[in-house]
Amino acid sequence: MTEDLYQAYTREGASGKPLVFTFHGTGGNENQFVPLVDELIPGAAIVSPRGDVSEYGALRFFRRTGEGVYDMDDLARRTDKMTRFIAGHKAANPGRDVYAFGYSNGANILASVLFRKPELFDRVALLHPLIPWRPDDNAGLSGRKILVTAGERDPICPPALSAALLDYFKAQDAELQSVMHSGGHEIRPDEISAITRFLNG
Repeated sequence: MTEDLYQAYTREGASGKPLVFTFHGTGGNENQFVPLVDELIPGAAIVSPRGDVSEYGALRFFRRTGEGVYDMDDLARRTDKMTRFIAGHKAANPGRDVYAFGYSNGANILASVLFRKPELFDRVALLHPLIPWRPDDNAGLSGRKILVTAGERDPICPPALSAALLDYFKAQDAELQSVMHSGGHEIRPDEISAITRFLNG
């Protein structure tokens, strides 16, 4: 079954609450953001997959050959797999809004799915994504609610690439919000506040 493509934390939510997907960063796991979802949207249904790539013991969602250098063939295969996983859980939760957020490597796999199948989501928050290529245009991104957060001194996700991603979403006419803080790759309280506002409409 599609739901079995990944080991995942899953929880049925209260009636009328959204389905929230979370995607951990390198070295995290499926439990990383569950407490945050509980805080942001009490009663939400949750699906949080565990990355199935090990990089020296650290879990990730796709392979890379160096810092910021992706194995694009592997990313394409794993984007296909994640797209099927997300679509399966969406189909199993008819009538629910679908929200998703990911951090770092988790933001990157989420973004890769979003570029391909934006109709899977109602709201997407990308925390410190690193997208070192220009995605194809997709009319389905028009009007899609997207939040991007980043650090002005992030050594992993250079500000120039964050700006290029924002420019891409603007060119697709997405309903875009962004938060840039003065720090690095860490998640700061102002990002959490922005995510809270974004996911709660």
